[in-house]
Amino acid sequence: MSVFAVPGAYDRAITVFSPDGRLFQVEYALETVNRGATILGITCSEGVVLGAEEKIETKLQDTSFTWKLYEIDDHLGAAVVGLGSDARILIDNARVYSQSNRLMYDEPIDIEIMTKRIGDIKQLYTQHAGVRPFGVSIIFGGIDKTGNKVFSTDPSGSYRGYKAVAVGIGRETVESILKTEYKEDLTLDSTIKLAVKCLVKALEARGETPRLKIAVVPTATKKVRMLTDEEIKGYQKGLQGSGTP
Repeated sequence: MSVFAVPGAYDRAITVFSPDGRLFQVEYALETVNRGATILGITCSEGVVLGAEEKIETKLQDTSFTWKLYEIDDHLGAAVVGLGSDARILIDNARVYSQSNRLMYDEPIDIEIMTKRIGDIKQLYTQHAGVRPFGVSIIFGGIDKTGNKVFSTDPSGSYRGYKAVAVGIGRETVESILKTEYKEDLTLDSTIKLAVKCLVKALEARGETPRLKIAVVPTATKKVRMLTDEEIKGYQKGLQGSGTP
């Protein structure tokens, strides 16, 4: 019997569209992302902030190996959600693209160009038999000659630019806060506070203890910097001290 005649067979091959025009394997990959730890990216007048929830599976785990935030180049960082193994391969590709761009053009790669190239790889894995989509979304954030930029790409390979964006299980909680409190003229410090608040509230809404990772790319230096655990705890204490509901 033909695969087209078998009820429910449309999710067995990545190359088969369902009668209503859906690629189920891509949708399953999107669901993997939607159930993953929350990540976010926010632009402001003084730079870019990337943040992520950090999940520890066991007390015996080495907490230095729970990467959700990556430095791609001096001016460019990334936050990932979904399958960590898939993310690692794409991050490696991004780093190679970035260094190749410097060698070829003697300048750092634009954030959108990087996002598009990674999106192209993802898209390729949605139209060939014998493969599956990458089960990961990536938020790229950094500063290039066009300004402070944040882009997000999903498992389908599509990408969009944002002023502020969240992906993962706490997306709705984070977006509700961002829609109310985000302003383009926020300082970098205020934006970090907003990112910490969003992630803390997303974790508290699920009854989980907040563990966060934050990276910043200040306009002044145009260099990625990972905040230390002590710095992040300071922002969390400030959030508690402000009496924010």
